[in-house]
Amino acid sequence: MKNWFAALLPLALVVMLPALDAKAPESVEFLAGAGNQTAAVGTAEIRVPETVTVYLNAVDLGAGGGTLSADPILWYQGEEAAAIMAEREPEAGIDGPPNGYYIVNDEEEAVTYPVSPDAEVRLQIYDRTGQPEDIEIVANEGVSLQKFGELFGRTELLDLSQFPYHVTLQDGKVVRIVQQYVP
Repeated sequence: MKNWFAALLPLALVVMLPALDAKAPESVEFLAGAGNQTAAVGTAEIRVPETVTVYLNAVDLGAGGGTLSADPILWYQGEEAAAIMAEREPEAGIDGPPNGYYIVNDEEEAVTYPVSPDAEVRLQIYDRTGQPEDIEIVANEGVSLQKFGELFGRTELLDLSQFPYHVTLQDGKVVRIVQQYVP
């Protein structure tokens, strides 16, 4: 019986002590930073990346990083998209968004985000060769920052500024850019 009690005592203390500590609710706080959220637990900090969905107005990218000029938007999918659409467009006469997504962009902005030189770029569709027949969807195809900068400047066959992007920020810099395909 003593061995069982000795084995469970540390577990019971771990479970019960936070409930007994009057300061426990204050020991966890979220601090918003420029593109970074930090969860402070006691003295430890855990970095939490922030993802924003944007339309890109301009890109200035190269091997050393660069900047994105973007207009943040709200992106909704599935049931959430249907609920937002019903709220915002009650006279639409349809049950939900035709393609399962709904975008809200009530105010056009121009926010500049610095881009880390190690940022990852994932595209779904782009002009690979300059030939219309070669434009196809390839899910999450990785390209370099420099290549993305070049592709963004080409608008003859496919204008990449017409797609939303999910941009992940950490420590105030873009570390990931993912193109959202829209039919």
